[in-house]
Amino acid sequence: MRRITLALAMAMTGGALLAGHERNARACGGCFHPPTENVSDITDERMMLAVSPQQSTLYDQIRYSGSPTSFAWVLPIHGTVDVGLSADVMFDSIDAVTATQIQAPTPACPAPPDDCRNSASADGSTFNAAPGAGGGSDGVNVTKAENVGPYETVQLHATDSSALNQWLSDNGFVIPPDVTPIIDAYVTEGFDFLAMKLLPNEGVQSMRPVRVTFPGASVSLPLRMAAIGTGATVGITIWTVSDGRYEPQNFPFFHIEDKDLIWDFKTQSSNYTTLRAQNEALYNGKGWEIESSIDVNQATIQSVVESGGVYYGGGGFGGGGAPVANADDDYLPVGDADGGADGGAYESSDQVRADDLAALFAGMSGPNVRITRMRSDISHAAMTTDFVLQASGDQSELSNIRTVTQQINTQCPIYDHCEVVGYGTPDESAASIDGNGGSGGCVTAARGDTDGGLTALLGVLGLVFMRKVGSRRKRRR
Repeated sequence: MRRITLALAMAMTGGALLAGHERNARACGGCFHPPTENVSDITDERMMLAVSPQQSTLYDQIRYSGSPTSFAWVLPIHGTVDVGLSADVMFDSIDAVTATQIQAPTPACPAPPDDCRNSASADGSTFNAAPGAGGGSDGVNVTKAENVGPYETVQLHATDSSALNQWLSDNGFVIPPDVTPIIDAYVTEGFDFLAMKLLPNEGVQSMRPVRVTFPGASVSLPLRMAAIGTGATVGITIWTVSDGRYEPQNFPFFHIEDKDLIWDFKTQSSNYTTLRAQNEALYNGKGWEIESSIDVNQATIQSVVESGGVYYGGGGFGGGGAPVANADDDYLPVGDADGGADGGAYESSDQVRADDLAALFAGMSGPNVRITRMRSDISHAAMTTDFVLQASGDQSELSNIRTVTQQINTQCPIYDHCEVVGYGTPDESAASIDGNGGSGGCVTAARGDTDGGLTALLGVLGLVFMRKVGSRRKRRR
């Protein structure tokens, strides 16, 4: 059993940075609403970096299975930091707002039979559908100690790595032997450390995501720490929330262009993930994909968080106070409501959420923020150097809505008069129309004919699905 979980963490450096497919019902006339593929990656790590000239905040999810007394989390830092609690719903909300969506092209199909083209609903709109598918010691100084929710945290300055390792061991932080050389290297490089463990009588079920706030706008990601305990590869998704677009400085990166996407109507999916895997292989497991970089209104993010991560796209979101999909993912109060000292200062769940959102937007210059989404299936062998971000030379947006223009295995409606009886190739569709003599022989009811109009409407009405873009995803562990 692994005795320590070291999530990908953030260290501050000196240089300043610039600021599943829905099945739609068929409709007469063979019109299709292009299906959308949501690229849902199940990753082992999800993090956010909120970066402004004022401060930088790391949001990190922590998952741990094992004895609570064996849990320890160590983060290289510079100077003193502020530690707070976040919630899974924060990650779910940012994920939902920025989810990559692949929009299929309109199938290149023959026109429907002449007499079927005017079939429409009573308001004149056509229903579109797609085919179904503590104390110090020598060499160690405690610069800050506090309880944050279920965690006991200490911030340490050390000039001697052996003394630091001994201090951690003496104070209940169980550090495996293979971690010691990595900590030694960070001490040599002048880093301080944040160490965190669960308070007595707190179980792993009480663990929550944390946020760590540093002064200034300098960030790097210590992949050397993140590599501990990982397999041959680890999936990592990172979002930067700032006033501009970011990109890796010391790792190769790529962006998949819309022109390279191909939609397969037989599988109702694109080659997006295939292209990603090819690029990652090209860069030998070191490459990062810049998935998107979009401007989002702060109020939209706040509303999605408050509604439990429910987001419908296009600026729509669930109303405040809506129930969360999983209440365990939402914010929880901290401290002791009865004023006990052990739990620290009391804050309601609403106050904890407000603090979390305030840290996310601190120092942002306008009502909108730029969210850049990056992802890598990075190899363990590549995680030997820390990951440095920089402001991109190209500050244009990269949409998370991807429009496909190429297509294969096109599926078109097969007609029996005006009725769609199946789907086949474009040639098969054309043959079914020619077999009807170019006309389906349908009689389109006049709008004034109430009974006939109702019959026609019921014959063409398709079931329209609203896809909830913010589908909650659970990560494999």
